[in-house]
Amino acid sequence: MSRSKVAVLGYPNVGKSTLVNRLSGTREAVVHEQSGVTRDRKEVDAEWNGLDFTLVDTGGVDLAGEHELADEIRRQSLAALHDAELAVLVVDARAGLRPGDAELAQELRGGPVPVIVAANKVDDARQEGLAAEFYALGLGDPLPVSATQGLGTGDLLDQIVERLPERESEEEEATRLALIGRPNVGKSSLLNRLLGEERVIVNAVAGTTRDAIDTRIEFEGREVVLVDTAGLRRRTKVAGTVDYYAQLRSEQAADRAQVAIVVADASEGVTSEDFRVAELAMKQKCATVIALNKWDATRTDLEDAKARVAKKLRQRPQVMAVSATTGRGLKRLVAEALSLADRSSQWIQTSDLNRFLGDLQSERQPPAVRGKRLRMYYMAQFETGPPRFAVQVNNRGLVTRDYAYFLENRLRDRYGLHGVPLVIDFKTSRGRSG
Repeated sequence: MSRSKVAVLGYPNVGKSTLVNRLSGTREAVVHEQSGVTRDRKEVDAEWNGLDFTLVDTGGVDLAGEHELADEIRRQSLAALHDAELAVLVVDARAGLRPGDAELAQELRGGPVPVIVAANKVDDARQEGLAAEFYALGLGDPLPVSATQGLGTGDLLDQIVERLPERESEEEEATRLALIGRPNVGKSSLLNRLLGEERVIVNAVAGTTRDAIDTRIEFEGREVVLVDTAGLRRRTKVAGTVDYYAQLRSEQAADRAQVAIVVADASEGVTSEDFRVAELAMKQKCATVIALNKWDATRTDLEDAKARVAKKLRQRPQVMAVSATTGRGLKRLVAEALSLADRSSQWIQTSDLNRFLGDLQSERQPPAVRGKRLRMYYMAQFETGPPRFAVQVNNRGLVTRDYAYFLENRLRDRYGLHGVPLVIDFKTSRGRSG
């Protein structure tokens, strides 16, 4: 889209993710003392001196690496470089020049993308001389920086914006859709199928994705940000591990998105853990749709799954059968998710709501409580994203839980708000308490 991309590359454990967080002023990228935490490309928006750009954090590139995911990580990093207009090669100044740095520099030298060398871990101005060793890479003047202390990062940002072309700011906010769910239900495969490319690493080992990976796409003329996240587990099972921080990113992804696509494994049906994930999204005030993935390899009863979801989840989200393998239902899924985002931000006229309130009371009168009956006088919407409504009543103490749910469900039916979080406030009218 309109942002320039800057690929942040380097050998494993040189501090790329920490530097991305420092340059963007965020904590988007997962950072942990264990090496090799970043595996996919992760895009993080940044701004400096009025110029917006996107930093692309990549996995550590070890050209001689032989571990299971080394080839995939290399391929993702090279793909990030292909899409970028500038590369930042991060090296470890304290460790000195290593064969891996020289091999990566050889790949970058003479390429179409200009390169800035950032000599990281220079945590004291007296250590700046450590950067001089990296002149040997043949990529120009190495810049001493400290991702943890911030030393030299302003100079690095100055160089980045100086080498990027100026672009117009985005006029329209993109709609954010987060793919969340249990580990190994096929979220990354689903994202890759939607994009038509191997955008994130897909591996049979549960927990391959550790970061929330943002990807901008255009769907039928509309800009969309798809967020693939690490599989959600109960926090007690991951406390103290790198997966704990990945879990936090997944929860934050739901918080930042307008719609959560809750991905479930169709061969298992909608499990209690899937319900928990959907409830998490609802608590983050995120609209939800449930995608039963791997539908091509199952005989799960779709109508039964829909009935269970309607009974268990207050938001009553849509349940859709999809397949990352065949592409079945994916366009319908994205269209439904975007429609949900629109419905979350719609404004319903007060006159319409009051007609709805009259029809509701004609259909079913509120029950009597302690010999007194609830009367509802007036209804209006006063917030969007998610929608929030106020209902003026004679005495809110007479509102029963059952009748409040009845009103909420009928409101969803009337205005197509299935899967949208709602807030309904019952307020006692002054002077009317009988």
